[in-house]
Amino acid sequence: MIARAFSNEPYFNLKTRKRDGRQVPTPVWFVMRLDGTYIVLANINSGKVKRIRNFAETQAAVCNWRGVVRGAWVELTAVLIEESEDFIELFRSKYGFQFRIFEWASRISGKDKERQFIQLKDRSVGDSNSDL
Repeated sequence: MIARAFSNEPYFNLKTRKRDGRQVPTPVWFVMRLDGTYIVLANINSGKVKRIRNFAETQAAVCNWRGVVRGAWVELTAVLIEESEDFIELFRSKYGFQFRIFEWASRISGKDKERQFIQLKDRSVGDSNSDL
């Protein structure tokens, strides 16, 4: 399982699978929910979102901003979920001024309408999506 100790880390390297089986690692911002799952923010048209639509099985590891892994890979299931103001508040709280600049730039460019949230769950917890 993704350790709660990682919740203060700024980045995960999220691996998503392509149709040909290759893995694509991408450093991403993330926040932890009270239930212990993690939320990642992405653009709805991004490659990682498209790959998750095809293959929910992912992997994540703590990394630096360049994507250099600094921890063990963890097997996860990714689920695309609806936007929530609670998630935005979690990102504002964790990333502060940096996230507010990101929000401002997104609003100006119109990209704020293209947000997609991804929930990451430990694969051993089960794949039931009924509680999402």
